[in-house]
Amino acid sequence: MKWASALSENTSLEPAIAECVAALQEQLDDVTPDLAVVFASFHYREAYDAIPGLVQNRLGSLSKSPLVLGCSGGGIIGNGLEVEQRAALSITAASLPEVTLDAFHLEGDQLPDLDAGPQAWESLLQVNAADAPQFVVLADPFSFPVQNLLLGLDFAYAPAAKIGGLASGGQQQEGNALFLGDRVHHSGAVGVALHGNIAVDTVVAQGCRPIGKPMRITQSRRNLLEGLDSETPLNVLRELFPTLSQRDQGLMRNSLFLGVVMDEFIDAPQQGDFLIRNVMGMDERSGALAIGEMLKEGQLVQFHLRDAETSAQDLTAVLERYAGDNRENRIHGALLFSCLGRGQYLYGRPNHDTDIFRDKLGAVPLGGFFCNGEIGPVSGVTFLHGYTSSFGIFRPRY
Repeated sequence: MKWASALSENTSLEPAIAECVAALQEQLDDVTPDLAVVFASFHYREAYDAIPGLVQNRLGSLSKSPLVLGCSGGGIIGNGLEVEQRAALSITAASLPEVTLDAFHLEGDQLPDLDAGPQAWESLLQVNAADAPQFVVLADPFSFPVQNLLLGLDFAYAPAAKIGGLASGGQQQEGNALFLGDRVHHSGAVGVALHGNIAVDTVVAQGCRPIGKPMRITQSRRNLLEGLDSETPLNVLRELFPTLSQRDQGLMRNSLFLGVVMDEFIDAPQQGDFLIRNVMGMDERSGALAIGEMLKEGQLVQFHLRDAETSAQDLTAVLERYAGDNRENRIHGALLFSCLGRGQYLYGRPNHDTDIFRDKLGAVPLGGFFCNGEIGPVSGVTFLHGYTSSFGIFRPRY
């Protein structure tokens, strides 16, 4: 297994692809890759349809062409660099000699009913759960019910890693591009299932830190949080507020979130164990909070805050945790799916998340894009996130 990543800021498509391909061939020692993951900024939108063919022709050989997978992006990541608000194209390529790639394109009306059995999903994707596949999924936010797909994938392929993001750069229906094989789609979802001698580890940095203490939900209705340790949530917040620093008090007014522990067996949650969801509103009369997630009584939750400093601390913590847990594993490549609300907009400088990744995990080939929503697991369940950096980290399984 060998990975490489390249990025070009050339404003013309063909020279940009040629620049990336030259860099990739040097890194891969002229081995023809099996997979080429391509992300292109909206500056190339008039030439989207030419991208897969050009990449396959330039990177391929007489005996084979790489599988092209990718999409349009509002910002592009390649060779460990982040480019926003400027033209950029990245290609992250991999030689995967003991790995099978099963590609798929789906439209929303093809998805099985949510009460359909696993066999319906295996039949749709033509992917056998017994092969222990890992998934990379890219979807159009305007035309595809990605939440339903994630529910189905978790149901049919429970142990599998699922990583990816929603295409960005387009502002309306059919404004985005999804690349698969030699074709370009402007709706639906594309993806690849990888199985064989490959493992995909996931790291999801949701950009928040906890305040207060973990508490149990003692009363809830759907997404309405009505009781925490038998107190109203609003009373809990009123008691918590004066214990915080002045800076955190300001964040509590404007950037308050609820972290929900999705694994019922975790009693002492750490950073990375929480699913972060918006606090959407509050009722002064009842003391209840509206949360952007369906809740269940008995769940462990904790309030969280988010800002640039907090996001940096969270990313550092989850990557350090991953690095510590994987000292013996050799990482070959990675993909990063980061929110459009991160990057320079949040941190005031480029390459923030990629710099931390390199500092904690070394010079791993890293590509990706800034998404309209990020796909990644929390406690073994796959979610669509916001304000998140979701990493897929690739290494041999054996």
